[in-house]
Amino acid sequence: MSVLTFIIVGKRDNPLYELVWQMRKDEPAHLNQFVIHAALDIVEDHVWSTQNMFLKTVDKYNDLYISAFSTASNVKLMLLHDSRSEDSIKGFLSDVYELYIKTLCNPFYDVGTVIHSTSFDARVKSLAKKYFGG
Repeated sequence: MSVLTFIIVGKRDNPLYELVWQMRKDEPAHLNQFVIHAALDIVEDHVWSTQNMFLKTVDKYNDLYISAFSTASNVKLMLLHDSRSEDSIKGFLSDVYELYIKTLCNPFYDVGTVIHSTSFDARVKSLAKKYFGG
């Protein structure tokens, strides 16, 4: 599985964190961001149609899939990938959600702002390596 881009989007649709894990050489770098942000409305629709936090695959662009995880506070964790291995995607998003909750508990983090923590970034990268290889 090749994970392309992972982002955390705040409740006001502002980006809180982004990880570009692997890029395709034939596509411009901003295309992944555009595809994920274009799927935000679809994620909003899925949130109201299910009680689950893991929304599975919510959209598809060419051969890329967008999977999402929505928190109780309407923060969205979105993953752009090219495989449909839902077990590893669910595990990755659940573990990143746990890391996000720990970040929220940090008194030095302002809720709703961009996450600049190098520790958070390193842990998300290690989770991506654990679940998707590479």
